[in-house]
Amino acid sequence: MNLFENTLLIGLLMLLSAFFSISEISLAAARKLKLEQLRDDGDARAAQVLALQSQPGHFFTAIQIGLNTVAILAGVLGEGAYAPAFSELFSNIVASDSAATLGSISSFVLVTAGFILLADLIPKRIALAAPEANALRIAPLMLFCLKLLRPLIWVFNTIATWVINFFGLPAARLEDITPQDIVALTNAGAEAGFVAPQEQQLIENVFALEIRTAPSTMTARESIIWLDRLESEDSIRAKISANPHAKFPVCNGGIDRVVGYVDSKDILSRLLNGEPLSLRGDTLLHTVLVLPETLTLAEIIEHFKMMREDFALIINEYALIVGLITFSDVSSTLMGNSLVTAAEEQIIQRDVDSWLVDGLTPVGDLEHVLDIEPFPDDDQYETIAGFMMYVLRKVPRPTESVIHAGFKFEVIDIDNHKIDQLLVTRVPK
Repeated sequence: MNLFENTLLIGLLMLLSAFFSISEISLAAARKLKLEQLRDDGDARAAQVLALQSQPGHFFTAIQIGLNTVAILAGVLGEGAYAPAFSELFSNIVASDSAATLGSISSFVLVTAGFILLADLIPKRIALAAPEANALRIAPLMLFCLKLLRPLIWVFNTIATWVINFFGLPAARLEDITPQDIVALTNAGAEAGFVAPQEQQLIENVFALEIRTAPSTMTARESIIWLDRLESEDSIRAKISANPHAKFPVCNGGIDRVVGYVDSKDILSRLLNGEPLSLRGDTLLHTVLVLPETLTLAEIIEHFKMMREDFALIINEYALIVGLITFSDVSSTLMGNSLVTAAEEQIIQRDVDSWLVDGLTPVGDLEHVLDIEPFPDDDQYETIAGFMMYVLRKVPRPTESVIHAGFKFEVIDIDNHKIDQLLVTRVPK
């Protein structure tokens, strides 16, 4: 064969090698979830790709047979095609022996560089840019190759499987999708402009419900407005007028002796009908939902759904009331700051480098707002106040501070041993 015919044949081998390179990357990188969506939409090629992915050893074996066969043929043809031409070119400059050596080296370099660039790098980059689309295109041809090379595939695949099993190596890719994977995909979608920032935040908050527990969002014990069962009508009226909540816990002498709750709608109905207002009987009382403080917000939602309630009292391991949580509290965690008024915000930015922070602010919220690394041993506490006491090993006094991740957390207000407010400032580098 002359030089043109050899060049044409090597070009065909390059195209064949490029096909195997695209097939290898596309079939390996194509996302199963997206392919399943395409299959459900009626794309038969997606079903073919999923069938190929279900037996990765088969198509990888076929690809390797093809790539190695093409590489060997290209090496043989390249040596015979270009070495004489390069030798003749160099014979005008150096001795014949040196010209033959230089011709062989030049032929090898030319063919190798051509295959690396045109049959390997460029095809693989094309495949990575759109793996699903490319996998759909090559699936029918790859299935034909599998049928054509079935005997060889069976031999090599059997030997490879035996070696993998002998050494106890993993033979299949796990398809587990974790919350971290979903959040990472959402962040990537937000950076690319396909996911709105509020949608990204909502998805992150959904998974936060599985992590955050009741103390991170409940109303603390000292802030609970409750009614005593023996309380006078005037006192009940005054409390409801000053604190217009939907429901009020009813206790018998103390907050830890809860007997139920009363709905403000029932109280209003009595007042409109001119009936006396008293909690001594059981006509106004409803059974209150009591939950342990160790439950996550997702578990609390399940209890709300099961019991058809929208609020619950939270107790600790000693059966003492530590807080009150409502469905609105959980919803505000899910929706973010959109349901929180300015007066209720726990993190208020003063300037570029400083923030006023409520002591009951969950540490996860601070990590998100300040964009800092996780707090140390964050399974030991829920709030920034808990972090301060955990690090200092005592109830802090005003002006005491802790440095973490380039920020200074300084206590500025203490109320009855409770850290009420902190000043967070960025430490200059």
